[in-house]
Amino acid sequence: MENSYNFLLLSFLVSSLLILTPPATAQLRQNYYANVCPNVESIVRATVSQKLQTNFAAAAGTLRVFFHDCFVRGCDASVLLRAANGDDELHSGADLTLSSDALDLINKAKAAVDSNPQCANRVSCADIIAMAARDVVSLAGGPFYPVELGRLDGKLTSTAIVKHSLPSPGSNLDQLNALFTANGLSQTDMIALSGAHTIGVSHCDKFLRRIYQFRQPPAFNPPMNVFFLRQLRRSCPVNSKPSNFAALDLQTPAKFDNAYYQNLQQIKGVLASDQILFSDRRSRGTVNWFARNQTAFFEAFVTAITKLGRVGVKTGRDGEIRRVCTAVN
Repeated sequence: MENSYNFLLLSFLVSSLLILTPPATAQLRQNYYANVCPNVESIVRATVSQKLQTNFAAAAGTLRVFFHDCFVRGCDASVLLRAANGDDELHSGADLTLSSDALDLINKAKAAVDSNPQCANRVSCADIIAMAARDVVSLAGGPFYPVELGRLDGKLTSTAIVKHSLPSPGSNLDQLNALFTANGLSQTDMIALSGAHTIGVSHCDKFLRRIYQFRQPPAFNPPMNVFFLRQLRRSCPVNSKPSNFAALDLQTPAKFDNAYYQNLQQIKGVLASDQILFSDRRSRGTVNWFARNQTAFFEAFVTAITKLGRVGVKTGRDGEIRRVCTAVN
């Protein structure tokens, strides 16, 4: 009798766990396309490699597209949708500065995949973004990691949701943690994903007030190395054009490494939201850890970007596999 009771109890617990498991996460798995498009990852990687040979700037841009997509409506490629009236994510907030080269890379990767008869209309744009993000990290010298696949593409987009979904260049630690926690990511995940700035750039208008405090000084502004400040002012004069920019990691801007964290230790963070990771004692220990140990950073980055790729995954009628990444079917 006791054995029967234990069996029933175990069965109930297992059933409960299955019910509680988010179906979107359960849908994702490695080698998802093994039976329908076995070469999809090599096709995407070839496209990414070709693009980076002619325009390396697309590397950081592609990572940024992945992050912006997942944080706004979940990882569903809604960031790629275009609306005839302009009411889409690309026409709002921080998405206005998403790299056109990165968007071109993703659209070309989708075209390359669909040009294979076996793969045509079987691979989602959302999954292509995730694969391309992994490939730019790897090709820039960062870790190569298995990507979970099986996302569907979303059917909705609008300008309204973008503004409050993404961190700003002036975010403090509490604001950063709140946004990442809302998406199931920890402070360590946030600090690891911030390390993607090791290959990125920022337009001057995003930090102009930070380096010229006499002109409408920002309410929140962590300290900056004075020699680095002068260097940034040379790159970004007061009357900077919208096209002016500076590398977020001046030490090794074309290499995915842990120099970003070493820069923060030297008070050389371009954005306030970067420098606060070292200035705030609650996050400084993790910055120091990643600055000392690149392997630890890479491992934490892989964990974090894998978790990022699970945010808001669409299933069933909520999604589709788009024929063209910029429009619903």
